[in-house]
Amino acid sequence: MSGREHPPLFLGIDLGTSSVKVALTNVSGKVLGGATSEYRLVLLPNGGVEQDPGAWWGGVVRATKGLLERSRADPGRVAAIAATGQWSGTVAVDAKGKPLRRAIVWMDTRGEPFIRTLTGGFPSVSGYRLDKLLRWLRRTGGAPAHAGKDSLAHILYLREKEPEVYRSAFCFLEPKDWINHRLTGNFSASWDNTVVTWVTDNRDASHVVYDPSLFRMAGLAPQKFPPLKSSVEKVGGLAEGSARELGLRPGTPVVAGAGDMQASLVGSWCTRPYQFHLYLGTSSWLTAHVPFQRTDIFHNIASLPGAVPGSFSIIATQESAGSSLTYARDLLFGHGMAVPSYPELDALASKAPAGAGGILFAPWLYGERAPVEDRNLRGALFNLSLSSDRGRVLRAVMEGVAYNTRWILGPVEKLAGHRADPIRVGGGGANSPLWCQILASVLDRRVEVLADPGYATARGAALLGAVGSGATTFDAVAGAATLVRTFSPDPKDRPLYDQMFERFRRFHATNTKLYRELNSSDS
Repeated sequence: MSGREHPPLFLGIDLGTSSVKVALTNVSGKVLGGATSEYRLVLLPNGGVEQDPGAWWGGVVRATKGLLERSRADPGRVAAIAATGQWSGTVAVDAKGKPLRRAIVWMDTRGEPFIRTLTGGFPSVSGYRLDKLLRWLRRTGGAPAHAGKDSLAHILYLREKEPEVYRSAFCFLEPKDWINHRLTGNFSASWDNTVVTWVTDNRDASHVVYDPSLFRMAGLAPQKFPPLKSSVEKVGGLAEGSARELGLRPGTPVVAGAGDMQASLVGSWCTRPYQFHLYLGTSSWLTAHVPFQRTDIFHNIASLPGAVPGSFSIIATQESAGSSLTYARDLLFGHGMAVPSYPELDALASKAPAGAGGILFAPWLYGERAPVEDRNLRGALFNLSLSSDRGRVLRAVMEGVAYNTRWILGPVEKLAGHRADPIRVGGGGANSPLWCQILASVLDRRVEVLADPGYATARGAALLGAVGSGATTFDAVAGAATLVRTFSPDPKDRPLYDQMFERFRRFHATNTKLYRELNSSDS
C-alpha cells in the first residue's frame, strides 16, 4: 500500500517528575494514543530530591509497549522518536552511560550554598558579584538561581560533597538526554535545556556553544559535558537492544528533543513569536517564543534558547500548581475515605462562590521560582472559619494558583513587550472547566484549551521528531492547532478577583520575614 494510506507516526516521550507519558501522533500533532507509567521520588534531608534513572527507563518501556499493544499501531510506521521532560536535573554517568548514583532532580536544593559562594562577592547586585553577573547575562541571558535547583548547583554539590563521583563521571547529562543515550548509545545535550548549567554562550539562538570562560568561572571540567545539538537534530538510530525492549524498529531516528517547557510550547502549536502558553501540570509555567534574549533578574524570568532553532522562549516557572490540588485532595480525603476523581473535585469546588468565601491559598509548597525566587516560602490556607467546607478550600487552591500566575503575568508581558491574549492552556489542569474559567477571570485574558491537554508536552516532543525527520515544518505546525474550548473573563467576578489578588500580594509581603525565620534551616 502507498505511504498515503499508511502515513508516518511519531513517538513523543515526556519524562515527568512523577510519571512518564508517551504519545503517538500524526504529523499534525493529533494524539492517536497515549500511556503513562509512574515512578517515585526519593526525598532526603537538607533539601535532597533524587530519582533512579533505571526507574525512568522502566517506565518508558512499560508505557511504550502498552501504548503499542492498545493502539495496535505498526511499529514500522514510527518515523521518529523524540523525548522531553523534567530538566534542571543531573545524571552523572560513566563512559558507557551507566549512572554512578541516583539522579539529582530539579527540586533538589543541596547545591544552594555552593551557588551562593560562586555567585557572591563585592560589589553585588541582588546577591551576585557584579562582574560575574554581567558575564553570565551577556553570554547566557540569565544567571544561576540562588535556590540551588539548577543543574550547575547539582554538579557543584557533587564536586564538593561527593568528589569521587565528580572525578569518576565521564559526563553529566540532563534526564531527557540520558533517555536519548539509553535509546541510541550516543551522548548529547539539546542546547535549550542545557542552559541551566550556565556554561553556554546563548547569544546566537541558532548556534549555541560552550563558553570556556564560563567553565573557568564555575571551576568545572569542559570534557565532562556532552556535545550540543539543536532540538531537531538527530542523535542517532534506535539501538537494537532498546528497540527489542520497546517493541520498535531498530534504527528508527531519534531526534534530540527539548526540555518540558520548550516542548509544551511546541505541543500547544505555539511555534510563532508572541503566542503564549500556560502549562498547568504538577508545576506550571508561562512561556512564549520571542526573537530576543532578555533577562529580568528581579523576577527570575528570562528568555533562553527555545526548541525552535533561532528563537528564544520565555521561562517563568511556578513550582506547585497541579501538585497543590493533589496535596489538598489528599489532606481533605484521607484516613480511608474514598478519594474523589478530579472531575468530582471540580464539581465540589464549583459549588463554592468566587473568592472562596475569603479564603486565600498560597501555592508555595516547595518554595517558589517566579515571580520571586525564595526557597523558604511555604504553602498556606489563610482565613479559614467553621463555614470553610471542602468545596471552598478546593476552590481557594485553584484561585491561589491563578493569583500566582497573575503575579507572573505582569513581568512576562513586560519582558515580551506584548499582551498575552489569548493564552493557550495545556497540562492536566486544563481538563478542569472551572479552573480554566477562574484563570480567565483572574488574569483578565481569554483562555484557549488545547485538544488532549494532558499530552501537550509529549505531543511537543513528537512534533519535534516530525520536524527533525523532515516530515513537517514549524510553520506548518503553527497552522495545525486544534483547540477545543475558549473561556472569556467573567465581568461579574473581576472586581472581587482584583481585590483578592491584591490581598494575595500583601499576604506574601507581610509574611516573607516569618517564612525566612521558620524555614531558613528547613531540612
